[in-house]
Amino acid sequence: MDEVNLIAARKDTLALVLAGGKGSRLKNLTEVQAKPAVPFGGKFRIIDFPLSNCINSGMRRMCVLTQYKAHSLIKHLQQGWSFLQPELNEFVEIWPAQQQTSDEVWYQGTADAVYQNLETIRAHSPRYILILAGDHIYKQDYSKMLKQHIEAGAKATVSCIEVPLEKAHEFGILDADENSNIVRFVEKPKNPPCIPGKPDRSFASMGIYIFDADFLIDLLEKDAQDKNSSHDFGKDILPSLIGKVKIIAHRFQDSCVFNKTDEAYWRDVGTLDAYWEANLDLTNVIPDLDLYDTRWPIWTFQEQHPAAKFVFESDLRTGMAVKSLVSAGCIISGGTVRHSLLFSSVMVHSFSLVEDSVVLPHCVINRHARVRKAILAQGCVIPRGLVIGEDPKEDAKYFHVSEKGVVLVTPAMLAKLPPVPELS
Repeated sequence: MDEVNLIAARKDTLALVLAGGKGSRLKNLTEVQAKPAVPFGGKFRIIDFPLSNCINSGMRRMCVLTQYKAHSLIKHLQQGWSFLQPELNEFVEIWPAQQQTSDEVWYQGTADAVYQNLETIRAHSPRYILILAGDHIYKQDYSKMLKQHIEAGAKATVSCIEVPLEKAHEFGILDADENSNIVRFVEKPKNPPCIPGKPDRSFASMGIYIFDADFLIDLLEKDAQDKNSSHDFGKDILPSLIGKVKIIAHRFQDSCVFNKTDEAYWRDVGTLDAYWEANLDLTNVIPDLDLYDTRWPIWTFQEQHPAAKFVFESDLRTGMAVKSLVSAGCIISGGTVRHSLLFSSVMVHSFSLVEDSVVLPHCVINRHARVRKAILAQGCVIPRGLVIGEDPKEDAKYFHVSEKGVVLVTPAMLAKLPPVPELS
């Protein structure tokens, strides 16, 4: 397929980003917002990654399907993603759930979310439809996946990532032959199929699909009539195609935008531990995810803040941060930050310590407080002298402690604390 035809195919592709998920495993972080709106990496939100992939892949017709607590997500998209040019048929449209079927129900599954928007999809007259999850962190050139889809003459293409065989039970696994034809789908199998030639690895579905548009529309209309279907792409739609049409696997390694390491980076930051680990990985000298690559920028809305500031240097107190990311608007005022990621407008007061922690925007850590191995939700004000992350039993009385000992702190939790004893 030559470059001219690929450019045309990209312009004929409509990307649908499914962004309605609750993200309940992130606990209180998603009490007031959907998972795709959760902040990541100091200045971004999770939704920025699939949208940036589309922009950088040359696919500039994007629609974001929302449902659960979408206000902050919609606000972010309006503020940060209005730079496209509609006169060139470039856009990010927001499609809230509107109960558009005769049953007048909210989205019942991933496939139903697309089905309920078929009339709007038809109005855009796409030739190909790219289905994306709005809640994963990765960098991928979707045009390479599209190229394989067209050249193979497939009706559907599924992007897949290699996972160790012993972890395959955590994923939806697909079985593909030597020619990448998918012959079976298995959901979280006890005995997973392996990759041809790699007996210790399996193909896991990434929730990224390309369909011929006319084929998908017909497929969804039939699925909507099936009372036994859960109307989900992974559980119903794709398994029903096996043996009937050409459906192929696309290896993520073939389209991954590699970082400074050789790892094909893809993270589901859907648990507190995974979210904490992925953010703190960015503080490493060579992180698994390279956010400094100007060839593949991650676009986002940027508030106007002054540069981060570090003040006081004496034997008693020094404002300092080491092995950390400190975002704009932060003031480290005589406190110490180690191996942590601070989002914008965080204040760290004198004699305080922040270590091994992720601190979301507009938090304040007051004097003599110590915060270790924690996630501070937006707007937390840590009282003077409070200690977090050193006594798991004490932490569990007031905060949420994850399986790996990460302490989640929110303003509502802090409001229920008893008074902190005054320091002498």
